[in-house]
Amino acid sequence: MIVICEECGKKYQIDASKIKGDTARSRCKACGQVIIISKPKVPETKTFEAPAMSVAASSGGNVSSQAQVLSSGDKAAGSVKAAQKARASLGGRRIGLRGKMIFLFVCIPILLMAGAGLFYMRQVYALSDFITNEGTRTVTQLAETVIAENARSVAKQAGLYLKSHAGLRKQDFNNNPEFKKIAVQKVGKTGYTALYELPGPDGIWRTWAHVNPKIIGIDMSKLAEPLGKAFPGFWRAYTGVRGGKESKGYYTWQDKDGRFREKFMVCTPVEGTRFIIASTTYLDEFTMPMKILEQKAKDLTVRTRNMNMQILAGTLILIGLIVSLYGQRLISRIRHLTDVTERISVGELSAEIEVKSKDELGMLGDAISRMQDSIRLSIERLRRRR
Repeated sequence: MIVICEECGKKYQIDASKIKGDTARSRCKACGQVIIISKPKVPETKTFEAPAMSVAASSGGNVSSQAQVLSSGDKAAGSVKAAQKARASLGGRRIGLRGKMIFLFVCIPILLMAGAGLFYMRQVYALSDFITNEGTRTVTQLAETVIAENARSVAKQAGLYLKSHAGLRKQDFNNNPEFKKIAVQKVGKTGYTALYELPGPDGIWRTWAHVNPKIIGIDMSKLAEPLGKAFPGFWRAYTGVRGGKESKGYYTWQDKDGRFREKFMVCTPVEGTRFIIASTTYLDEFTMPMKILEQKAKDLTVRTRNMNMQILAGTLILIGLIVSLYGQRLISRIRHLTDVTERISVGELSAEIEVKSKDELGMLGDAISRMQDSIRLSIERLRRRR
């Protein structure tokens, strides 16, 4: 059986079979305090060895037992180490407080912020594409309207001139400076208007006013070979005025430098005549500013994305550092309180609590300190009663 000195706290292992009678007296080898030992009804199993201690029976006889004293300090240290080993073994089977804090305050924010950032960037890209596409479409419609209005305006001017100059022959249209100035006008930067005639009994389409004098009076269908792939689109718009209706359409045209670019043409009949005014130009002359704006918008979107990613990465790194440092401090304080509590549980009532914060951990430290004082006072009252 184990006997504890109420004065100094040392523990002794006593062989109960050596006690004669119900009680016995002995003196603590460390402080000299008399210890009253009551014989247990059921003998206890010997658990560990201790130094020898003499026991005097209450009946007057002396009982000597070979027991070994166990220092309370050594016992406390061993118990604390055993508890620490137990915690270490448990730590390998469960997630610690630091791991939980990293998961809750780093991993989850990373996922949420990454998801929010991805959604935000997708919305930015969608908005940028929508604005640029709608802007390009609006500018394209505006360009088509400008080209059409130009064709109608030139057709009215040519009609008025032909009415006032009834004797002017169509073969002389391109050589008449006044009429050519009316029929052939500039459209956009490089575009122009031209005047051609509906086919007669021979079914041939001919142009009578044009910036290129080489095609005056020729069969326009013969341009199929030099125009190549651009000819079908051109021919549909060019011949779509049958029945006195307005015709328009897109076609590709090869520049002098060999590049193929898209053109838009509107063909408007000259009222009261067999002649048609064609107004055509490259469409990118109108949409080029929007293309430039679209590229700038894409560049700005990319820069915004990169900046957001950098801010996100910096924020996550900062959060990780804060959580890591604060978690380390919190865990060290909790471990200190755990160690002190374990030392108190094995009888080391002089253990000092070093947590002085004003938060919940400070309140817990104060509660443990009050518990320590209460245990010490209870032991002192017990000693006085005995």
